[in-house]
Amino acid sequence: MADEPFGRGPLHLDLSMGRDLPRPVPPEVGDALLSAQITATAGERSGFQLAFDLTKNGPIARRYLPERFFHPRTRVVLSTTLRGATTVLFDGLVTRQEVGASNRPGQSTLTVTGEDLTLVMDLDERAEGFPNLAPSQRAELILRRYAGYGITPRVITEQVPQPPDAAQRIDFQSGTDLRYLHQLARANGYTFYLEPGPEPGRSTAYWGPQIRTGVRQHALSVNMDANSTVDQLTFAYDGLAREEPTALVQDPATREIVQLAQPPIDPLRPPLGRDPTEALKRPSLRDTAKLGTAQAQAELLARAATSADAIAGSGSLDVTRYGFVLRPRELVGVRGAGVAYDGDYFVTSVTHTLRPGQYLQNFTISREGMVARGDTVRP
Repeated sequence: MADEPFGRGPLHLDLSMGRDLPRPVPPEVGDALLSAQITATAGERSGFQLAFDLTKNGPIARRYLPERFFHPRTRVVLSTTLRGATTVLFDGLVTRQEVGASNRPGQSTLTVTGEDLTLVMDLDERAEGFPNLAPSQRAELILRRYAGYGITPRVITEQVPQPPDAAQRIDFQSGTDLRYLHQLARANGYTFYLEPGPEPGRSTAYWGPQIRTGVRQHALSVNMDANSTVDQLTFAYDGLAREEPTALVQDPATREIVQLAQPPIDPLRPPLGRDPTEALKRPSLRDTAKLGTAQAQAELLARAATSADAIAGSGSLDVTRYGFVLRPRELVGVRGAGVAYDGDYFVTSVTHTLRPGQYLQNFTISREGMVARGDTVRP
């Protein structure tokens, strides 16, 4: 299998490109593909890098480069089919191309780099007010501007209700849509990202809490002889990671300063470990006195939730051995690591690396404490 090109073995890679509407690339472009790398991380923009053979008299050098086939803002859709199941790995735009010319035959390459479709939300700056709209309503309004890219909003109402009152405050956007969406998400302990698929050319724009409920992915098995699906797993426990912040607000009527109680984070981040990490740090949030009580409570909840994960794990796997494509920003079980570290985790990031006959994934996972809450994981 090591010598099998893409599309002729049990793992099939589909690549579509186009300035306006992505279409399957011509066979000579697909045959010239040397490798593909895609990185998706919770709370960050996803990116990709494609490497092509740039033979001096080959079709890419003679035709496709001069015809702007790989030009910036070209849309790229990457998907894989494994065991009959198709997964869209990436949907984005080319931002950069690099040519590496070499005197050695077969060593010249074209490298194309790009970012996911949130890039189009980060190109134009706006100055706009949102009277009488709650944070989730503002996020929904902004995201509907990008329906033409096949983007469907999935917006979750904020955990701390913040009824808008234009008579007291009008929330204002200054900057790009992407910057403002992330700002709204952070202020509520939420995350924002694009999830490509389920069909090529379609994406879901998710604005809400990290997904820590629902069906788990198939377990990552280590130290289980022939049943192992992961080559190695490394865990780190950071006792200083978790924080229990405090915040002060001022009553507009009495001018009295009040300290807000620390809200429970379980509704925002359901616990995955039975023994949660103790919060050793108790920082005081700045500038909350000028906020309304609801907004300050949301900031307090957000800071506590985003610092909760004290355990981080990292590893790598061969997709053909694992049998599935590990998805970021969802839950997965771990088995074989011992009582303290087995159980469910949140997949923080995944880097896909594809070469002819090979599909590897590097990943990081996290949770807030030791010891699994359940006795089993999804095999």
